[in-house]
Amino acid sequence: MRHIVNAACGLWVACAAPVLAEQVVVVELYTSQGCSSCPPADEFVAMLASDPRILPLALHVDYWDYIGWADRFAQPKFTDRQRAYAAAIGSRTLYTPQMIIGGLDRIEGFSPDKTAARLREHLALATRVTLTVTRNGDTLAIRAEADPPLTEAVRVQLVRYTPAETITIESGENAGRTITYYNIVTSWEGLGDWSGDAPLKMNADFSGDQPGAVILQTTGPAGIVAAARVD
Repeated sequence: MRHIVNAACGLWVACAAPVLAEQVVVVELYTSQGCSSCPPADEFVAMLASDPRILPLALHVDYWDYIGWADRFAQPKFTDRQRAYAAAIGSRTLYTPQMIIGGLDRIEGFSPDKTAARLREHLALATRVTLTVTRNGDTLAIRAEADPPLTEAVRVQLVRYTPAETITIESGENAGRTITYYNIVTSWEGLGDWSGDAPLKMNADFSGDQPGAVILQTTGPAGIVAAARVD
């Protein structure tokens, strides 16, 4: 939890040439309903989600629950994921809000200018992995190819999320506030590993109405090499 850097913001991401609808830059927001510094970042998720090239995902952590309000969306596994990111760079410190862009760039506190700058960099990167996800009923067909081949295996992950939900917070640092949260992650599961050499061909269950995403990420967790939105 840190002080807010900028409360009012806009996303200054320059328009680029059209890209495949499936290709997105993933922005993970680690947040908590019990964090007084988080609401501006929570609202910022809606702005990010309006850009089809960007997929913001809000992962609610549970380590602020003790100060008076248990976050209704928090899961211990999301705290574990944030802790793994910290450990990957030799740190034990966890922040809310914290944004992690593409699995690599970490932004502690709410800094829309810095976030926009990092997003511009990620959007300008050429991808070496072509990822296509096709939904047929309750089944996803996941296909990927790397050119040139990857030098290390990546984890294939399936994320599901709720687009929006409004919560009235009755106690804790945000007591009395009614806040709408966006792209609330409900599950983040590993489907297996891909060597990045031969083409990837994998199917996965995708029942229910929640949207989701397929994310290919190097272990650590570290860089996300490709991501596809699934509606």
